[in-house]
Amino acid sequence: MQPPATQWPATRSEAAARLATFVLSAGQVYARQRNYDLGPGDRRNVSVLSPYIRHRLITEAEVVEAVLGQHSLRDSEKFIQEVCWRTYWKGWLEQRPQVWHRTVEETNALLAGDHSDPTLARRLLRAETGATGIACFDAWAAELVDTGYLHNHARMWFASIWIYTLKLPWQLGADFFMRHLLDGDAASNTLSWRWVGGLQTQGKTYLARADNIADYTKGRFGRPTGLATDAPPLVDASALERASGIRPAEDGPAGPAVLVLTDDDMLPETWSLGRAEIASVVVLEGCHSDARYSPNVLAFKSAALADAAERAAVHFDVAVQRIDATSKDAAKALADVGNGQPIVTSNMTTGWTRSLVQPLLDGQRRSGRAVHHIRREWDTAFWPHASKGFFQLKEKIPTVLRALGYAA
Repeated sequence: MQPPATQWPATRSEAAARLATFVLSAGQVYARQRNYDLGPGDRRNVSVLSPYIRHRLITEAEVVEAVLGQHSLRDSEKFIQEVCWRTYWKGWLEQRPQVWHRTVEETNALLAGDHSDPTLARRLLRAETGATGIACFDAWAAELVDTGYLHNHARMWFASIWIYTLKLPWQLGADFFMRHLLDGDAASNTLSWRWVGGLQTQGKTYLARADNIADYTKGRFGRPTGLATDAPPLVDASALERASGIRPAEDGPAGPAVLVLTDDDMLPETWSLGRAEIASVVVLEGCHSDARYSPNVLAFKSAALADAAERAAVHFDVAVQRIDATSKDAAKALADVGNGQPIVTSNMTTGWTRSLVQPLLDGQRRSGRAVHHIRREWDTAFWPHASKGFFQLKEKIPTVLRALGYAA
């Protein structure tokens, strides 16, 4: 397998090249072939765009526009729905951020030994190092650690085996994914694991079946044996929190402003800045320090931020300053940039970056400095439809795409 730095160059130009390569296959070909996990050496049946979309080196809107330029919505609906699943998860979690914060607390408690299972540490180590004896699971564990990526179908199988066959806490599986996936984000990762375990949709769990794995891996692992035959919901899903609603989108300031760039959205040249005149760009580094990310993920984020900083310097024709967000001097360093000019940054979604950066920005606001969070039109249009199940949003896809100006 190629090392991640070679397999996943973390640049905007690489994202655009992958989209151009994939777009002709995004219609019926994708619909027929998308569920096959052919192994790390053959990903031609999927877009491999998720690490770039997650960090917004390329946007959902750009991807969908390119696809609809080559295919009808009917022919490309399976792919567009996959793009919208990520949007749905983010919109759902934005309305229930306490789900993420509680998951973090539960994960930390498990890792600290706050449980009654004396075998957990040993069983967890076997799972994460691919030493369970279940050939497909062990191969996927190794692939994830080595490459930072898994096919979506393999992620579902893996999570189901983790929960129902290995009987490990789902929170630790989500943490394992979050640490290693190049495309990992709080919403898609956490809520997908909850869905497999029956916590997300009442009465709905996902059971990994040997025949399904054999069919959709084309027999790479034979027919797995010893898998769980039942997948009961972990808890009563009727206790899900109610949606709090989406906060109104903010406008950018008028006049000179400082643009603050994080790893949450690395395409600032396409932000809707209104009348803001970007006088300085600050790159906040270290925004992932509490997430225990793997070296592969850290390297991807670092390279992507460097690429974003270079593009921002050219686009806005300004100098770029780097600040370590974890430094005790971060607040003062940020305050010293721009002589009190308003700050504009992306509308960071619930997750590690927001948890670290938002207190820093709140401190700037308390000192009298204006802070504007720029939300993308795509999110503003779709998130209100993410208060319930995906079907609610799915039904609105054609209407929302037309409202956004796409030929749907």
